[in-house]
Amino acid sequence: MLLASATTLPLLLAATGCRSSEAFAGPDPLAGPPSPAPDVITLEAVIAAETNLIQLYKRAINGVSRATTPLLSQHEQHLAQLSARLVLPSPTSSPPGQGGRGAPVGRPPGLAQLKSAEQTSAANLVRQLGAAEPALAQLFASIAACHATHVAALDG
Repeated sequence: MLLASATTLPLLLAATGCRSSEAFAGPDPLAGPPSPAPDVITLEAVIAAETNLIQLYKRAINGVSRATTPLLSQHEQHLAQLSARLVLPSPTSSPPGQGGRGAPVGRPPGLAQLKSAEQTSAANLVRQLGAAEPALAQLFASIAACHATHVAALDG
């Protein structure tokens, strides 16, 4: 009788030409973690973009005007809403867009740069609507509309 331990079973399966998914029901445990779903990838990208806007505003507050503080607060609320929808499988991984970096170094952005960043962000969010699930698309549309009002607020 052939006895296989947990360490020899994968070798036995490989030697016989079997994939572990053929021997077991469910996902292949030897194939590694599954690829993230498209909505997860999109959400991670939107979170990273929102994090970048927050960093831009933090620099602008120091260099341009404290009048941008309420807009920064709204971006932080957006980030909280987006992050709440992202469930990461591993507690050891850091949230997207927060790779331990501080605010970018350099000259603080002016109002024109903030306005341009808001316009770009709103347009990018609108482009994501068709591919996102309905609840996520609704959140993206709401945030895009808010970014568009920021453009008007930055005009004066």
